[in-house]
Amino acid sequence: MRVLVTGAAGMLGQDVVALLRARGHRVTAATRTDVDVTDPASLAAAVPGHDAVVNCTAHTAVDAAETDVEAAELLNTTAPGLLGAACAQAGARLVHVSTDYVFSGEADLDDDGRPLPYAEDAPVAPRSVYGRTKAAGERAARQAQPDTLVVRTAWLYGAGKGCFPTTIARAARERGAVSVVDDQVGQPTWTADVARVVADLLAVGAPAGTYHATSSGRTSWFGFTRAVLASAGLDPRAASPTTSEAFARPAPRPAWSVLGHEALVAAGVEPIGDWAERWDAAAVVVLGG
Repeated sequence: MRVLVTGAAGMLGQDVVALLRARGHRVTAATRTDVDVTDPASLAAAVPGHDAVVNCTAHTAVDAAETDVEAAELLNTTAPGLLGAACAQAGARLVHVSTDYVFSGEADLDDDGRPLPYAEDAPVAPRSVYGRTKAAGERAARQAQPDTLVVRTAWLYGAGKGCFPTTIARAARERGAVSVVDDQVGQPTWTADVARVVADLLAVGAPAGTYHATSSGRTSWFGFTRAVLASAGLDPRAASPTTSEAFARPAPRPAWSVLGHEALVAAGVEPIGDWAERWDAAAVVVLGG
């Protein structure tokens, strides 16, 4: 398969390129200087000749998006629609990476009062500019290319670029203590695992639709921090819990970011394993040494 990966220099893009090549696919790794995903002419030149395009490009500066709305809309909404149109014209599938921020962050409860993971078809209700532009980007991609796979992920970490584990471990080492929110719950997810899901979806010819590529299980940022510190050889007790209210940011963060994986199972793709087990496997790669 010939695959174009946009945003190939990013944390996720690097892993997608590496895994697809390891599986024998012919991959064009495109950075923003190689292919301008906001320019129809650039896309018309780049997409033909590929069987699929994996779009890892996004405006991910969540807080900055609150004031720089135009930049967020350009990369998160306009670009997916242009990519979809170019793919439809060239007869290529589009794999568009999206986010948990398309949801409200408020969990529905089961009959016993326990919070339920967001299903792939759960209504979107974003609360930030980032989330709104990403939700609009999903719609734009599907409208332009019906044969689109929307792959939502969340709480990403990986090698080759700064991410939460490396940042929090460095802060704990330098300051001796860190305070981390304990009221935001989600699924820490290794970019290498997301790359595997993307490759598997393409390999099985999964039906067009929405899929969730996050780890199984759940924890809070505080719980993840304790696991990171232990892996870094630091005392987990250096982390103390705090609240989102005490750690206010310009863009609201979802309190509940747990996604369900039923669509992957239905497509014959194995969901990512438990977050703690996957972190144990990833730690030496992400933290180094």
